[in-house]
Amino acid sequence: MHERQILYIFTRIVYLHSGLNMLLSLSIENFAVVKSVHVDFKQGLSVVTGETGAGKSIAIDGLSLCLGARADANAVRKNADKASVIAEFDIQMLPKVKQWLSDLELIQEEAPNECTIRRVISAEGRSKAFINGKTVTLSQLKVLGQWLVSIHGQHAHHQLLKADAQLQLLDQFANHPELLTSVKSSFEQYRQTKQQFDQLTATQQQRQDRCQLLSYQVEELDVFGLQQGEFEQLEIEFKRLSNSQTLLEEAQMSFYRLYENDEHNALSLVQKCVNELEQLETHDATLAPIVGILKDSAINIEEAANELRSYCDELDIDPMRMQQVEQRYQQAMDFARKHNVMPEDLYEIHQALAAEYAELQASSGSLDELAAQVQLELDTYLAQTALLSQSRQSAGETLAQRIIESVAQMNMEHTQLKFAVNYDTSQPLQANGLDTIQILVTTNPGQPMDVIENVVSGGELSRIGLAIQVITSHLNQVPTLIFDEVDTGISGPTAAIVGSLLRKLGNSTQVMCVTHLPQVAAQGHQQLFVNKLTDGETTETTMRELNDEQRVRELARLLAGDTLTDSAIANAQEMLQKVS
Repeated sequence: MHERQILYIFTRIVYLHSGLNMLLSLSIENFAVVKSVHVDFKQGLSVVTGETGAGKSIAIDGLSLCLGARADANAVRKNADKASVIAEFDIQMLPKVKQWLSDLELIQEEAPNECTIRRVISAEGRSKAFINGKTVTLSQLKVLGQWLVSIHGQHAHHQLLKADAQLQLLDQFANHPELLTSVKSSFEQYRQTKQQFDQLTATQQQRQDRCQLLSYQVEELDVFGLQQGEFEQLEIEFKRLSNSQTLLEEAQMSFYRLYENDEHNALSLVQKCVNELEQLETHDATLAPIVGILKDSAINIEEAANELRSYCDELDIDPMRMQQVEQRYQQAMDFARKHNVMPEDLYEIHQALAAEYAELQASSGSLDELAAQVQLELDTYLAQTALLSQSRQSAGETLAQRIIESVAQMNMEHTQLKFAVNYDTSQPLQANGLDTIQILVTTNPGQPMDVIENVVSGGELSRIGLAIQVITSHLNQVPTLIFDEVDTGISGPTAAIVGSLLRKLGNSTQVMCVTHLPQVAAQGHQQLFVNKLTDGETTETTMRELNDEQRVRELARLLAGDTLTDSAIANAQEMLQKVS
């Protein structure tokens, strides 16, 4: 029965997590206490161990940066110019990721099944992000990251104590996005119609007065007919026409000085310098760069003179056009002052007033008809929320039973758990329905159920949280799962069960787990060891993969402490043999 229960939890996970999708490698340079670390990850369960304070979570912290976490100058190793983190992923079986990369022109044509994320933080705290070598924003990094890695931190299980997290968990497990969308849509429709009805009821006379004022203002602006972006063009043309004579005279004078002055134009002076310096260049070759610069200058002066000639030829001084532009420009300024807006915003104000006027005219119908519409939309909302509540109740029963079966294998065999879904139409309407959720638990026979925060200890909460993470992991469809010391508060036979659960999960997806428990560490397909070195002046954290012999000694250390005994080593060897 024990094996069947465990396999039941993983049945659906195996299907969704099959394939080669995984984190391939992680390289960290000058990040916090890390000088240089490179780790190649394998499929399955990778366990990370090390002494307390060695920085076992450094890989997770670095990977979090690659997934869009915030960074500052403190992330850069002391005396280093910058920190960098590079994560490589296999995305062969992730069509959604590949399509997203392709849409943003970020996919690697030479390696379309791989994705490389790089994050660089300068000593000043500036950050840059790259996907496949191309610069991206942090928001884009976060979008991609949520499809590649799911990180469950040390205290993630404490979220179970929050009502909104409990509701989110139930909705995630129920997997009813269509119902959630329908409820949200009907709520928004009802809210908008109800708000419109309330406004019409309270402000009928004000609405009529406003409609009359808008009628005059919109008609006046319609006649003027200012187009989008027209004022900016008017302003440019007005300034040009107003200064056209000065522009022409100054441009002609500049052309004269650059090109036409027979005695001292700029072009001839520069060319003269070129000729003279070219003769001197035979005596001193270091003049060559200067001659080159002057030749370029002569070309630029000649091109500028030609452009000035064209500018003067094309400059049109039209008094009639000036009068037309000035008149319309002044009208626009007058309307802007009248409506107390910037002239460049006058078009938008016109459109907004016209829209408001049209809305007021359209809403002048019968309040009775609107009241009937409000009631109809309320009935629709209530019907949708009732369906959503039923789905939550059904999902809650199934999820509760699976949690009970899972934690029973973690030395909580007397646990009873229930998702209490309370559907209450008297509470304020919400976009996510009318349910309040409570997780009710009892862990001892004969004790009544109570809300989870009043019943479970930290270790029990950790076990329930881990069970939920394993049970619901298939819903995320994320190829790499990371658990940061989620086994806190667990020991003995329970730790062995937790390790077994994680290993079985690792058989179907890539899992990384930071742990201090030998029972969990022994279950890893791969074991990484984190060590902190110091010479009294500097500190450096390293990470490396352990071979079989090194694993035995590390497990023995976890079992017996720093002083290794023959019995601890024998015990460690036995633990590894049982797993293999």
